[in-house]
Amino acid sequence: MEWYRFVISGRVQGVFYRKFVSQELMKKQFKGYIQNLPDGTVEVVAEIFDDELDDFLLILKEGSPLSRVEDIRYEVIDDAKFNTDGFEIRY
Repeated sequence: MEWYRFVISGRVQGVFYRKFVSQELMKKQFKGYIQNLPDGTVEVVAEIFDDELDDFLLILKEGSPLSRVEDIRYEVIDDAKFNTDGFEIRY
């Protein structure tokens, strides 16, 4: 199990992307958060098992009906220092 940081770009702010993605990830019991970034992208930090990464990426790519994902960059992070028992939207 690893902590990942994703940055999603495209039409992902103001189109219910965070709400849609957070609901889907909560259903699958992932832990982490999603938040808008000042540059118009969306950040997701989540705890993921290696065999779950492809499913996780599919949820991020699908997004809400009004969103359009153009790019997803991600990296493994070692310093995720927050406690959560679920998946949350940060404002």
